[in-house]
Amino acid sequence: MIKRIFALLIILNLTACAELQQVVDSLPQGTSDILGNADIASGLREALDLGIEKQVTKLTAEDGFFKNELVKIVLPEELQKVDSALRKIGLSSLADEGLKVLNRAAEDAVSEATPIFVNAVKDITFDDAKDILLGQDNAATSYLTTKTETELYSKFKPVINSSISKVGADKIWSNLITKYNNLPLTNNVNTDLTDYVTTEALKGVYTMIAVEEKEIRSNVSSRSSDLLKKVFALQD
Repeated sequence: MIKRIFALLIILNLTACAELQQVVDSLPQGTSDILGNADIASGLREALDLGIEKQVTKLTAEDGFFKNELVKIVLPEELQKVDSALRKIGLSSLADEGLKVLNRAAEDAVSEATPIFVNAVKDITFDDAKDILLGQDNAATSYLTTKTETELYSKFKPVINSSISKVGADKIWSNLITKYNNLPLTNNVNTDLTDYVTTEALKGVYTMIAVEEKEIRSNVSSRSSDLLKKVFALQD
């Protein structure tokens, strides 16, 4: 089966229409409808659009990050000692709030990702699509990461910075770090929360797109259109 699929993908680029028809006709029943380059690329775009629509939007809701163990933002190593020290002196509730507001900032900012993802999906070529289709369960997500990570970071960072202020995380963490730095026998901490939350928010976005991609690849019932069914039948 795999050998046949690879043969098809090579011939799509190298042969005339008559030869292509012969190869397509040799596929198992159910995948023998003619799928041109544009069809395969369109199917991949549709799958990624579903991932954006169904999974990324979940992250924008309250607790979209905070109560999702796949993407929940935890404290960076240098702040874990702050958290631990404050809990020891009875400030657990303040420490809990500090963690929550970092996740709130990510939830507030993640809606900014959608236009960039949509544009990246539109740019998928057939060469991209054939590699994605026969790649790993997260091949499409990896493609998006490569295409969007730099642009998303630069767009996310000022939004995250604004969101940190909007949800009060800046004041809460200023208070937390001040209390910690005033404790005896501690080394002062000065962490770039904006950079950290930006990076972690992006990881969360890509993680949730990968969830939907894997579902479409492995679960036939998740292929919600005829095009998705035909295109992903090629990788089954």
